[in-house]
Amino acid sequence: MHWIQIILETSREQTETLEDALLEQGALSVTYVDAGDQPLFEPDPGETPLWDAVRLVGLFPAEADMQAVVAQLKNQLGDQLPKHRTEILEDKDWIREWMDQFQPMQFGERLWIVPSWTKPPEPEAVNLMLDPGMAFGTGTHATTALCLQWLDAHSPQGLSVIDYGCGSGVLGIAALLLGCDSMCGIDIDPQALIATHQNAEQNGISKHQYRVFLPAQAPHESADMVLANILAGPLMSLADDISSRVKPGGKLVLSGILSSQAQNVIDAYAQDFDFEPIAEQDGWVRLAGTKHL
Repeated sequence: MHWIQIILETSREQTETLEDALLEQGALSVTYVDAGDQPLFEPDPGETPLWDAVRLVGLFPAEADMQAVVAQLKNQLGDQLPKHRTEILEDKDWIREWMDQFQPMQFGERLWIVPSWTKPPEPEAVNLMLDPGMAFGTGTHATTALCLQWLDAHSPQGLSVIDYGCGSGVLGIAALLLGCDSMCGIDIDPQALIATHQNAEQNGISKHQYRVFLPAQAPHESADMVLANILAGPLMSLADDISSRVKPGGKLVLSGILSSQAQNVIDAYAQDFDFEPIAEQDGWVRLAGTKHL
């Protein structure tokens, strides 16, 4: 079975009106796509960010009369109907197409992220089985990759670890698989706590090895290593809390930071930490430091 889709190049302000119009004309679904390669960062609770330039894709059944659909859209929206085109969408095995986008990824010498439907390329390596899901963090983003590379190179064997802003739990679970004694995950999103539980269970992590909390319920305790892959703004505003969770002589790893923001984040922690040289990938940086004794 084939489908027909209409693609409209529009702005953030027009999206809701256009989406309603497409659904009124019989669209089976309407998808929002970034039309300007504009990054969207993690929103505050209750916010729904959207790109400035949006590509709106309306999906219709193959038998739909797209000339009539376009004519109705023009009648309804007039000059507000933006540049658009229609195209036939061939039917595919969409599940297989989606799964093929995610392949095993290596970080450092021994750590791999492996989707559950594939075999580990190196069965004797440290293989973290992780499927894409709702919570942020599958290893594909530079910020996560930078932290995983650091973990692979700096063994957490026998240490206590806090994953601050745990998302999918990927960093904390990686630390557990690499030999840390215990992990505490903290996140503002309840879905992240669920995802961390599920991913830990999928990787055979014993429940007594890790705990996850919303910030208000998290015990105020310190650890040998604190990993915080969030964003520059929260990292700076939470500097006192995050710093206090690192034991004297312990390690702090910060990411989710654009290269232009690195010095400001360093300044927020410099009173308590000595930092290693900055590591950068795709315009993002990782900061790693040791807490003063």
